[in-house]
Amino acid sequence: MPPAPHPAPSASADARTSPPLGAAGAARTGPTALRMMVGAQLRRLRERSGISREEAADAIRATHSKISRLELGRSGFKQRDLLDLLDLYGVGGAAERATLLELARQAGEPGWWQRYQDVMPGWLEPYIGLEQAAAVIRSYEVQFVHGLMQTEDYARAVISIGAEHMPENETERRVVLRLSRQRLLAAPDRPRLWAVLDEAVLRRPLGGRQVMRGQLRHLLELTEDPAVTLQVVPFRVGAHPAAGGPFTILRFPQPDLPDVVYLEQLNSALYLDKPEEVRGYLGAMDRLCVVAESAERTRETLRELLREM
Repeated sequence: MPPAPHPAPSASADARTSPPLGAAGAARTGPTALRMMVGAQLRRLRERSGISREEAADAIRATHSKISRLELGRSGFKQRDLLDLLDLYGVGGAAERATLLELARQAGEPGWWQRYQDVMPGWLEPYIGLEQAAAVIRSYEVQFVHGLMQTEDYARAVISIGAEHMPENETERRVVLRLSRQRLLAAPDRPRLWAVLDEAVLRRPLGGRQVMRGQLRHLLELTEDPAVTLQVVPFRVGAHPAAGGPFTILRFPQPDLPDVVYLEQLNSALYLDKPEEVRGYLGAMDRLCVVAESAERTRETLRELLREM
């Protein structure tokens, strides 16, 4: 029988019932999620005080679109603006003000991945920040193994596609960036990773026979981790709920942060966080997990493919 379409209760419950992160608890959260947290708190304070975005914008000599960006965590915080907003919202408590100011300061610090800005597309940087902060990562892939699950040789083969004129050192830095992301899966507080792969991913011989054998063995090893679930959608399923293309859903441990859907395109990406948008992808993912092979049957499929190679 296929597993239940939702993450195990312990994983989802832990991800949603933990207390709001304080200034001292941002170890794996990273600047991207911290900006989202500070922005969400500012939105709550503004709404509680009955102040419009336009009024808030006037207080910091900005446009209402800047307030929107701040509240969505898509812009950094200047201390002067933050202090003016806290005054406007009537936040007088020294402890609350100090916590928000400290979180905003940490949100302005660079993440480890920013040292790779020379080889990282601007549209990818927010995703890596979100990935590092997530408690649950659910993905559907139709062409490649998910980046968190790739071997070094497989990653190099993927990165080299369409990059005939890329300098070798740039290729290697991109490979190192991808492998560095995978340290996340070895962290004590690692996220729950639930990946669904189309069968075509496993049968496409990227990098050649030996590279694919190594990749298949690596996937088998990953399935031994209780925090990792892998399922394959076999060709025999035909049309299915996620036929529109690959996507990733990220859920965060802080209950104030919305789920985010990441849609990667050839030279850009989309980030969806409106509840009605996310809801559709969650439903598609749940239904996809039902029609996909179970985790145990997926392990058998991996073994069968290894015997064929």
